Amino acid sequence: MLPSTQAGLVFNIQKYSLHDGPGIRTTVFFKGCPLNCLWCHNPEGISPQRAIVLLESRCLACGECRSACPLPAASEDCGFLPLRLADCTLCGGCVDACPSGGRQMLGATRSVAEVMAEVLKDRVFYEDSGGGVTVSGGEPLRQPQFLLALLAACRREGLHTVLDTTGFGHTRHLLAAAAMADLVLYDLKVLDDARHRQLTGVSNKTILANLHHLDREHRNIWIRMPLVPGCNADLRNLQQLAGFVRDLRHVTLVNLLPFHRTGIDKFARLGMTHALDGVQAPSAELMATAVSIFHDAGLEVRIGG
Repeated sequence: MLPSTQAGLVFNIQKYSLHDGPGIRTTVFFKGCPLNCLWCHNPEGISPQRAIVLLESRCLACGECRSACPLPAASEDCGFLPLRLADCTLCGGCVDACPSGGRQMLGATRSVAEVMAEVLKDRVFYEDSGGGVTVSGGEPLRQPQFLLALLAACRREGLHTVLDTTGFGHTRHLLAAAAMADLVLYDLKVLDDARHRQLTGVSNKTILANLHHLDREHRNIWIRMPLVPGCNADLRNLQQLAGFVRDLRHVTLVNLLPFHRTGIDKFARLGMTHALDGVQAPSAELMATAVSIFHDAGLEVRIGG
């Protein structure tokens, strides 16, 4: 039995989540992802390290963050401190000193016991709605021991469990985690490998191979596909993916996830540039076409999570 003292890096525990599996759920977001998708809506989960985010609308320009910073460079200017000075150790002093909450630390080391204490507060909502706990990211497979220990703890409590994964990880970690998950949400973006590299920074060979392994072992898989105009929402890619998924035995649902712009502000707060700043959400016509393609392949389809 994996210990409840097993710890991992988490950047959010989202209560009352309605888009990460059935019913009302608590979604635990692991930090760190090997992919760098151009459309990422959780950029705070990409880095495997903690990070400081700045909410400029809350900043009072009071200088308390500079006063709290132990680095000499902090006192060389006025106003709010940059997100990270060159020698920043992420001590968190500036975050603690901010009186308005304008500076926040993303990522905290949490034990399984600590996460479960939060999760179990909402047990009544899970029982009434058929919900439970979803482990997401980032990519949960980046922290396999923490992932397995958390899923095991949920199972001991009789909670419905969902694993939300990109599929980019060791096959043995994926299958071990899936064995403790009632449902696996599996991301697919692009079938062509070269194009997948351009859009996500990694090959999709491991992802596709792992999905075949998973399909042989698990009986309840939902495919989640983001639809991003100009990236992967073209007719050829949709038809290729529908044909690939059609040949799997245990896919019970396909979720088509229309691109949205809520992640763009997150990039700015992290001091990052969003590569798709001018891209808009897919049209109703495009979504209808995508639904039709997957339906024609004999697949159950739903727009949204």
